[in-house]
Amino acid sequence: MADWQNGLFALPPGVDFAGEFVRGFLDRMTGQPPEAVARVTIYANSTRTLTALQAAFDGHGPLLLPRLRVVTDLGAGPAAGMGPLAAPLARRLQLARLIDVLLRQRPDLAAGHSVPNLARSLADLMTEMQTEGCGPDALERIDTGDHARHWQNALAFLRIAAGFHLSGEVVDRAARQRAAAERCLADWSAGRDLPADPLIVAGSTGSHGATRLFMQAVARLPNGAVVVPGFDAHQPQEVWDRLDVTSEDHPQARLAPLIAAVGRPRAWTDARAAAPDRNRLVSLALRPAPVTDQWIAEGPALPDLGPACAGLTLIEADQPGHEAAAIALVMRDAARTSQPVTLIAADRGLIRRVNAELDRWHLRADDSAGRPLPQTPQGLLLRHIAGLFGQPLTIDRLLILLKHPLTATGSPLIGANEARRQARDLELELRRRGPAFPTGQAIRDWATRGDDLRKIWGHWVAGSADRFKLVENNADARPIADRLAELRGLADTLAAGPDGDAETSELWAQTPGRLARAVMDHLADHAAQGPDLDPGDFASLIYDEMQALADRSDTGHHPLLKIRGPREARIAGAGTIILSGLNEGGWPQALTPDPWLSRQMRLQAGLTLPERQIGLAAHDFQQGMGAARVILTRARRNAEAETIPSRWLNRLTNLMAGLPERGGAEALRAMRARGRDWLALAEALARPAARVTPAPRPSPVPPAPAFDELPVTDVALLIRDPYAVYAKRVLGLRPLNPLRPEPDAALRGQTLHTIVERMLKTRPQADTPPDALRRTFLRITAEVLEDQVPWPSARVFWQARMTAIADRIVADELARLAEGSPQVIEQRGAVGVAGMTFRLTAKPDRIDLLHDQRVMIYDYKSGKPPTDRQIAHFDKQLVLEAAMARRGGFPDLGPVDVAGIRYIQLGGEGGTHEREYSAQLEAETWDGFVRLIASYLTGGTGFTAIRAPQLRAWAGDYDHLARYGEWTLADDAHPERVGHDG
Repeated sequence: MADWQNGLFALPPGVDFAGEFVRGFLDRMTGQPPEAVARVTIYANSTRTLTALQAAFDGHGPLLLPRLRVVTDLGAGPAAGMGPLAAPLARRLQLARLIDVLLRQRPDLAAGHSVPNLARSLADLMTEMQTEGCGPDALERIDTGDHARHWQNALAFLRIAAGFHLSGEVVDRAARQRAAAERCLADWSAGRDLPADPLIVAGSTGSHGATRLFMQAVARLPNGAVVVPGFDAHQPQEVWDRLDVTSEDHPQARLAPLIAAVGRPRAWTDARAAAPDRNRLVSLALRPAPVTDQWIAEGPALPDLGPACAGLTLIEADQPGHEAAAIALVMRDAARTSQPVTLIAADRGLIRRVNAELDRWHLRADDSAGRPLPQTPQGLLLRHIAGLFGQPLTIDRLLILLKHPLTATGSPLIGANEARRQARDLELELRRRGPAFPTGQAIRDWATRGDDLRKIWGHWVAGSADRFKLVENNADARPIADRLAELRGLADTLAAGPDGDAETSELWAQTPGRLARAVMDHLADHAAQGPDLDPGDFASLIYDEMQALADRSDTGHHPLLKIRGPREARIAGAGTIILSGLNEGGWPQALTPDPWLSRQMRLQAGLTLPERQIGLAAHDFQQGMGAARVILTRARRNAEAETIPSRWLNRLTNLMAGLPERGGAEALRAMRARGRDWLALAEALARPAARVTPAPRPSPVPPAPAFDELPVTDVALLIRDPYAVYAKRVLGLRPLNPLRPEPDAALRGQTLHTIVERMLKTRPQADTPPDALRRTFLRITAEVLEDQVPWPSARVFWQARMTAIADRIVADELARLAEGSPQVIEQRGAVGVAGMTFRLTAKPDRIDLLHDQRVMIYDYKSGKPPTDRQIAHFDKQLVLEAAMARRGGFPDLGPVDVAGIRYIQLGGEGGTHEREYSAQLEAETWDGFVRLIASYLTGGTGFTAIRAPQLRAWAGDYDHLARYGEWTLADDAHPERVGHDG
């Protein structure tokens, strides 16, 4: 066997780790027979590194491969002789049962946290304790005297959980890895059971305690070697000596204990870093705090930073969208020039933006993360169904399921296109007529009015809706197995469709379907280990389990475009490296709070600090910075506020700006200038090829007459926003009702009108006892609310409001009845206009015939009634109804004289508000209306958009059609003839 020169070896940042490792390995195997290679075992830090190593071996032609393993498999195979491993899910569910018992006794300890999420964080803590060799006794080293009561309570529970989870038979992978590493270190150090064949650990930094012990053991073997990535050879020894548990955020911190144990690493190959001078700069910039004294002392010794940073580009975009556009341009240029490029990103949102930009050129990058299972069609369908448990079936929730691409894919009767068409028709029906919470009976009624295909589809949907209604009431905690059975049953029903079969549908087909089935089966196998869950916790469990899997079956990507996570920076390979999202909270990502142990408690227990994650991310950044061509990107703002540059970028730019004598300031300006060039290209790409002239303020003039009748309620709209009347009455456009109706002001007004209308139809008299009328009013209120308002909270609130004003309503009503009797209640009337084929229509809330044979016109308002000034200028409804009554517009009255107009407020204090009225005001209003309507019906006036808005923040139903925003209220209207021949 070759002379391994056993010990610790390293490769510098910026080299192709997999390629250089394989080259160094094969150099050491020179002169050995082919089978000698096959006897070597290589432990890599991850499966992604293993894949890169296999590709590198393939590049050297046909040869026998060494045994390739992942270091986390240490002690987990059959050779360990310790029986099968426990399923991590089963262990998490057992911890969830413990947490559930705790929270039932002390619900204040974790308010707002789901049991599955707490169980995962607790399982992660238990795994870390096993990896770091901390048993239950480690928690006894924590002094609780200086900690808040919350942490003391958490520690008391942790001792129970640790006693359960960490004691007894070793069944967890992390515990076995630690035990195997300790055994190897002890035996091999004593010369016992030394492996006959070479062992190599490649790509790991020893960030976990068990892995670090194993690396120490291997490095001391006569035929063992450890090769670490991204070693900073420029860091002075005194800095290495200062790296301890308080320096966890330093990029080399995880290498320090290993180096202290086995010595400083040697070079694995003679490969030089792509940019060694830049590596020196980065090394100095990332020194552990305090750094300024080191910058002052060592900065002047750095080489000229101009050549060192010639391969660096800094893109500082204004918005994340601009950042993504610039990145996509870089990747597109690499594809055009046949150069490899790798985007390193921690922010999945940014990756989605970049992929959307690349789609402009039909380019798809190889994303190592794949598509998370919850974002696949199968995952989304299961999540939508799980979200129904304990929730009312609303129109939007039902339609989300009916329009899902997997729905009815197993039906021989209904194809995908027909299913979408039927769902669209049902949507229009439910938007128009409801109910707000669809029922099976309402859908059956709709289906019976259609053709045979609709009957088949509608009755199937109605049956599904009835099943959804059953899970709506399952708000209490229930066994996981029962909820899983309901989830799978509903999913199978939806995918099967009418007379279909779920097994022939697309639900469980292809890679995402197989992954989703595996998750469901795995959960079913271990469901008995967990506690009963309420709907929210069950949905969280489903999402959490699916999030751990991803669909990586897409092979239609460009071979030169890659997207990788930060941990893969060490194996990014050759070509351009894009380090993106360099903002605090993005990269490095914000630390997740530990709900179980504080920072000081972790130190006392012998665990790593949370800043360890920062240090690992810093090491990834340092390795990425070593490439020949590196592009750094960030956005100055996100959706909420200004962003803070990543601490590493901040240090780098500050150091460079402070070294003008080494060309740092000039090099920094050049980096930014190159970045601005990419941003300028992105801006030019986004700029339209031809300037689009903004639309003018519309004022269409349709052929006369534009319409032949108008309700009196639209007169105010005709004054304020004529374009809305044009869209509504001429074009016949109506806004769609919302997918999820709410108990809004419009519904409240309709409901209150109905209440008063029904009360009046009981024909109360002036001598009706007030208590009797009050009881009638409140009884009718309760009946109408129960019938028309399906939201319990709104019913209770509105009933309380009406009860509060009942006495005032009754007293005023009896006073009105003493003056006269209601003659017109919600009855339609109309009156023509002389000289025009036009009618003004109205449906008054109420007109009372007084004892002197005049009438009083009333209007119910749920809000604040209009003032006299508003009536004089805009709100003409009641005055025009008075003019109609005088002209005999209401058959039950005939021509009558008008005594006045009043508003009855069905809100506030429930008062009656009389408004200014006279025959002269009525005549002037009618004459003004005739002139107004004549100007529009004869084509002399255009229907101008937003002519006289009540408020500056006016928002109408047709503003988007008028393209409001391309013009302002200060712009002149442009009358334009529309719909005319020629």
